This record gives sequence, structure tokens and C-alpha cells, in this order.
Amino acid sequence: MGKHPVIAAAVTAVTVGALAVAVAAPAQAAEYHSALKIRGVQYDAPGSDSNRCSGGNTDEEYVTIRNYSSSATINLKNYLVKDAAGNRFRFTANHYLQPGDYVKLRGGNGSDSDSRNVVYRDNCNFMWNNSGDTIYLYKPAGSRSDVHAYTKRGSDPDNNGYIRFHN
Repeated sequence: MGKHPVIAAAVTAVTVGALAVAVAAPAQAAEYHSALKIRGVQYDAPGSDSNRCSGGNTDEEYVTIRNYSSSATINLKNYLVKDAAGNRFRFTANHYLQPGDYVKLRGGNGSDSDSRNVVYRDNCNFMWNNSGDTIYLYKPAGSRSDVHAYTKRGSDPDNNGYIRFHN
């Protein structure tokens, strides 16, 4: 009887450790079955952050959304992008992404352009936190298309303010 409690304790410790690992991973590792994904984020605009609408650099902060389908065209109308704090942007106009095409959703004001692959949030406040944030992409019906969390220290080893999630 002396060895059995030790073995039972070791099995319990291993089982609890395995559960802790299984519970900790899913938030960052969730993969959604959607052709539309967050390719990357320029979460820290180059230079000193300035959210002035005139002369600021919020337009240098952007998230790139790409259509990874090999055959389907996707209309971004009514897709929603938001961050962990609840800041949000909804695509209200038709913007079609052909297979392999992408769009950069930039801060600040500007002219949306299919040919230049850009849509502006028409908001001069920064959306993505420099220290870390979570980017959510929702389909028009409300289900998640993609989600990625990042931290400056853990996700950006070259410290250039840009993180790539998908190639």
C-alpha cells in the first residue's frame, strides 16, 4: 500500500497538468473555417503616435484582411472588425475580394479604393493597442471568421510594429 498512493498522486499531477495545457491553448489557437482571414496587423504606426486628423499618422495603422479561397469572391459588406475593448468597424459598402486578394483597413480618413486595396475607418483614433490586443473578424451573420491576439513582447520579435498571422 505504500507505493500506490505515490503512483496515484503522480498520475493525478500528470492529468491535472495535461488539463491545464489543454485549457490554456485554445484562445490563441482557434482556427475558423472561413476563407476570409486576418493576414496581419500594423499595430504600431511608424513614428510618434498622433491621432490628429490633419497631419497625424493613424492611417499608418492597419489590419490586412485576405481572401484565402482559391475560387470564391467575397463581399466585405457587413463584415465587422473589432478589438478587445469593443472598438469596431463595419464594412457598410460593397467591397469585393477576388480569390487571393486583400484589403488594408486603415485608420484615419481617405478615399476607399478597390484598385488600391484600401478602406479607411474614417476615425482618427488608433484602434490597435501598441502593448497588445485581440483582433476579431466577424461574418455578416455574426459568426467569427477569424481572431488573433498579440502582445508587443511576445508576438513581434523584430519590434517593427507589424505582425503576420497568415501567409
